[in-house]
Order: sequence, then C-alpha cells, then structure tokens
Amino acid sequence: MNPKELQTQIALGEDSKRQFKADVRNAESLAAELAAFANSDGGRIFIGVADDGSTPGLSPKDVSRINQLISNAASQLVRSPLTVQTENVPLGKGRVVIVLTVPKGIDKPYFDKNGVIWLKTGSDKRRVNSKEELRRLFQFTDQFHADELPTKVGIDKLDKLRFRDFLRDVYKCDFPDSAEELLQLAQNMNLATDDGFLNLAGVLMFAERPEWIKPQFVVKAIRYPGNAIHVSDYLDTEDFEGPLKKVFDDTLGFIMRNLHKVQAGRGVNALGLPEIPENVFEELLVNALIHRDYLVNAPIRLFIFDNRIKIISPGHLPNNLTVEKIRTGNSNIRNPILISYVAKGLLPYHGLGSGIKRALEQWPQIEFADDHDGCLFTVTLTRKPVEELDLVDTGAPKTVNEPENEPGNGPKTVNEPENEPGNGPKTVNEPENEPGNGPKTVNEPENEPGNGPKTVNEPENEPGNGPKTVNEPENEPETVNEPENALQQRIIELIRSNPTMSYDELAQLTQKGRTSIMRHIAKLKTLGLLKRIGPKKGGYWKIIE
Repeated sequence: MNPKELQTQIALGEDSKRQFKADVRNAESLAAELAAFANSDGGRIFIGVADDGSTPGLSPKDVSRINQLISNAASQLVRSPLTVQTENVPLGKGRVVIVLTVPKGIDKPYFDKNGVIWLKTGSDKRRVNSKEELRRLFQFTDQFHADELPTKVGIDKLDKLRFRDFLRDVYKCDFPDSAEELLQLAQNMNLATDDGFLNLAGVLMFAERPEWIKPQFVVKAIRYPGNAIHVSDYLDTEDFEGPLKKVFDDTLGFIMRNLHKVQAGRGVNALGLPEIPENVFEELLVNALIHRDYLVNAPIRLFIFDNRIKIISPGHLPNNLTVEKIRTGNSNIRNPILISYVAKGLLPYHGLGSGIKRALEQWPQIEFADDHDGCLFTVTLTRKPVEELDLVDTGAPKTVNEPENEPGNGPKTVNEPENEPGNGPKTVNEPENEPGNGPKTVNEPENEPGNGPKTVNEPENEPGNGPKTVNEPENEPETVNEPENALQQRIIELIRSNPTMSYDELAQLTQKGRTSIMRHIAKLKTLGLLKRIGPKKGGYWKIIE
C-alpha cells in the first residue's frame, strides 16, 4: 500500500472493516480487537492514525515495539491463534503507519485471554452475551447446527402413527415394541440426544404437537386486499402448525386457493391452472422450511397481495452465500438433519441447491432480498395483472359425453342452458319418436315434446305430453351450480349441520386429508355454493342455496 492508497482508506473513515489507533500499548486490548475482526468478516487496523483521521505516525522505535506486541497478542492472547499480516507505509520525516490486516476466521469462535468472545458492531466491538449468538458462531463453522439442539421433551411426545408410517414406508421396518427400543432407534436416526430428549429436528418432523413445544416455528399467512398491509382488513388468514409435512401441505393449500385459475389453452370443461405453477411454491416452501434459521425465534410469514406474494424467512443467508450464488444453484447446509429426511421423501425434494433454479425456470419474476441487519430472507413473486390473465369462466362447468344431433345418440350431461327456452335437461324412460327403441336417458332437450313420462329440471314453453316435475320458474331458464362430486356434497351436508365446522373436523369426518378438504371448499366457493363469513377463529360457513 502506498501513501496515496493509505490516504484513500483513511478518508473512508472507521467502520466494521477499518479501525484507527494512534498508538497501541496494551496487548490484551489488542487481542480483543483481533478476535472481534476474526469472528466477523476480518478487517484492518491502521496504527499511527488518530480517530479524527490525522496521521501523527509512528517512530522507528514505536514500530519495533508494536510489531512485537502484535505478534504476542495474535499468537498467545487469542484462542485459536491468528495469522495476521503487517505492512509499514511511510509518511515522510521518518514516520510510518502500520497497516495490520486480520483475516476472517476459519476456526470461529475466537476468544480472548479471559474466554470472552467479541464481535464487530460498526466501528466498535461488543461481547457475545446470548446463547443464540454463540450458537450461530458455531453454526457458521459447521461445529453446531440448530436442528441438533436438544429440547425438553422425551420420545413419549412422538406422533406414533406418523413415525410408524415413516418407518414402514422408508425403512421397511416395524414400530418398536418397547420404549427402550424406540429411544435407541430415535438416537440412531439422529432424532434424540444421548440424554433421551428429542432434538429440534425430531420435534419438527415427528412430534404430535410441535407447536406446543416450539410455538414460534409456525407459518403465519394472510391474504390482503390490494397491495398494502392492513391492520385489520384481510380476505383470508390462517396460522399453520403441526409436523413439518402438515405445515407444508396446509401452507401450499392456502396459496393455491388464493391464486387465480387461468385457461392456459385448456378445454372449457377443465378446471384451469394456477396463475403461477404449483411447483414454484413447492420449491420455495421447502426452501423456507428446511433452510430457515431455527436459532431465530420467529415464524415464517406469508403475505399475498394483488400484485405480489412474499415469503419471509427468519435468518439471512449463511456464511459467504449471496443472492447471486443461490440463483446459480449454490447452497450451504444450515440444518443437515432436516435436509437428510427431506431427501428421504418427507417433503418434495429434487436435490440440494437446485430448488431456487427450478423455481426461476418456471417463474422468472422472483426477487430475493438478504437482510443481514434484520436477520431475514425474503422471496417476492410478482403476479401478472388480472386483466392480462385468461381467467377460467367461473360459471357452471359443462360436461358432454357424446354429441347429440338426433334423438337416441346416447346419454350426455349439459349443465349450461341451451339457446332456446324450454330445452332443459330431462329424463325419458320410454322410447322417443318410434316405439320399441328401449329406454334411454337424455339430459339435453329434444326438438319436440316427449311422448312418455319425463322429469324436467328447467322450464319448458310448452307442456309435455306426460307428467313432469318443474323445479324452476316457467319461461326463464337458469343454470344452477351443484357440487361436482360426492365429497363436495358431503362437505355441504356437514356444514349445513354445523356452520362453524373447521377444516380439521371436516377432514376427520370425511376421512380425507386437510389439504384435500381445503381444495374442495375452494372449489365450492368458486361455484358460488359456499361462503366464509368472518375470520378463521369466530367465523362460520354460509351455504348459498
């Protein structure tokens, strides 16, 4: 470094990478400074430069003394010892400045003589006082991982059915017969500590009620109207808790029910595709759940706006990982136990580091923000304006099994009105036009009134020749949406009996998964058959007759 470069550095002032000292006489104080730089990102100490940026410099005698002091502090007073570099930059008139370069530590954390761990905070340093900060320092060097943390619960808190199914499906083995065998198995699977307690990974994946043990590790989701956060105004909100797989499924279901459905070139009978591919959210949710910092006691937050969707995870990117690196597929393992079980099929998984790339390939409008100060990592997906989407018609779906140009061509179902009044669906149990043709079912109207008994669900302009039942007003054909399958009909019946019924209660009574129930309810909403009144807690369902 030449004098001009030195002056350029001094002009930048002190910060977390540069520190000025007019002189150094205390080796222990210097050792604390060295440890702080090494525990952070490294930096330089300019000795012979005053706090105000002036350069009194050092005499040759001072240089000899300080170099000896630096050597002693780095090798004897810092644990583990540091390898530092010094450079003497001349100022003229026999005065010099010592530029002391401290590298970023590769054996963190570093302690001073008294066992104190120091970190840089701006241009100053501070002690590490919390267990969370200490654990994070160990985590950065792969000496410690958050998902290995012991909890205060034993194996009796395992969800035995969930764990039994996992053992059967993945390891092809039976659930242990005794508590001793179960504990030994959990320890062998790296889910329990030597002291008999479940670790954090064991709780998150297989505990019956993880939220009772670690209530902060949940997902909080809100669908806001418009493009701004509101204090009390929202369209949909839910907190997702339980084992990791359940949290994933329920959060994905929340997102999918709050997306638009687009035609995407599909037929008129198709239900449509989500405006953003479902696989994109699978990748991003898996990334959020297994790579978040579990040393930060905060939930994952999901915000859905009209123009964007945000997933906010506790913890910034670890070590030297940057947004540019993750875009190209680089990754660091923060929670190795969770990742190992996700790779066994616990969650959708296609390889370490490839999830972000796959999400970007399917939806390039994704931005990432790595906030070190706020200790947050945010993913923002931009939604297309609704006027640019080819939305699926939300009217009644139509199913046609066979064309019908003439009477007797086979059954078909049409749920949309015909062009002429009186042509509503009917059932004809006797032959039309010619006797002897056998019974047939026709759900579309005939060109002439039927000659036998029939049931008419829509009005006709002329009365039929046989008995009929008319459920709609005459002369005004109308399309009425109905549940599409037996499960949706069952959901309607259960809600009619108890309008405050929850997703979990519906899932239990129908013996279906919670995510499946949520998707069918979303469809019933789309069909205009069901409406939610009020918030998740305290609200109720209203059936639209």
